[in-house]
Amino acid sequence: MSSTVLADVEVLTRARHSGRGREIGVTAVLVTGIVAMLVLSLSFGDFRIPFADVVSTLLGQGDAGNHFIIVELRLPRAVTGLCVGLALGLAGALFQALLRNPLASPDMIGVTQGAGVGAVVAAITFGVSGFALSASALTGALVTSTLIYLLAWQRGVAGYRLILIGIGVAGASASVISYLMTSADVTVAQDALVWLTGSLNGSSLEAFYPLLIGLVVLLPLTVVAARPLPALQMGDDTAAGLGVPVERSRRFLLICAVGLTGVAVAAAGPVNFVAFVAGPVARRLLPAKPAALFQAALVGALLMLVADFAAQHLLWSTQFPVGVVTSLIGAPYLLWLLSRANRIGKGG
Repeated sequence: MSSTVLADVEVLTRARHSGRGREIGVTAVLVTGIVAMLVLSLSFGDFRIPFADVVSTLLGQGDAGNHFIIVELRLPRAVTGLCVGLALGLAGALFQALLRNPLASPDMIGVTQGAGVGAVVAAITFGVSGFALSASALTGALVTSTLIYLLAWQRGVAGYRLILIGIGVAGASASVISYLMTSADVTVAQDALVWLTGSLNGSSLEAFYPLLIGLVVLLPLTVVAARPLPALQMGDDTAAGLGVPVERSRRFLLICAVGLTGVAVAAAGPVNFVAFVAGPVARRLLPAKPAALFQAALVGALLMLVADFAAQHLLWSTQFPVGVVTSLIGAPYLLWLLSRANRIGKGG
């Protein structure tokens, strides 16, 4: 083997090791940030609890008062935010990687709104909660995504066509929700309005368990479904040439992404922009990893925890729904992305 070939092999090996090291480092930083925000969220409130007492209480060594405040009052909200962020971050990264478009997140193409319609109809009409509400949101997401898929189908599904149709369906879903709100009881409508903003206020273990069960089912399925994703990202023709069943694999991935969106919306309402932002942040942290699904899920969880902490403690003296803060973060990014796409479209 020539010295030139050996040098090339050495360079590729170093690049691979460097990329692996960066991935481990980024993942470790994200996990550390999530743990830190969890402890911070459990410590701060009307009654401040030292960090050491938070840790000891979580380990079963705290006193009864701290146990009640941390485990009964604060922990359900924190773990709900964590799991909702995981689900939305992963769902958004799946949509964007599968359709190869940064606008392809569930809150941009109508899936989140469809889940909201299902949940609002069930809550206003039948007064459901818990598992029934989760099932209603998931049903709404599945029905909406199926409609979008069928409308976008034309001897296959092109990403841009699905996105455009999804935006239209999102607008129609928003109109349906507005109509339902005007016909509902005032108190019910006010509660629904807060929920539709995306809120962790009033989170409980009863609302968390359906989310946890959904993630236990959906996360392993997503790992299996994501195996052909690198081939799908190279284009349908290339993926088919590599032996990947394109449409079946795409449908499987879409079902997983829709399911993750549905269970997240059922637990916290349609929290905007988490799914939209998490994937691009993860890919910017790991430019050599095209999808960065795991890191996108961690970014989503960290973003939810940070946004909810800000909503509770940093915005004046009133607790805001977490969706208000995520919108403040995500809306400028959306405007920047659209302006950038416009410049590129004009050749700039």
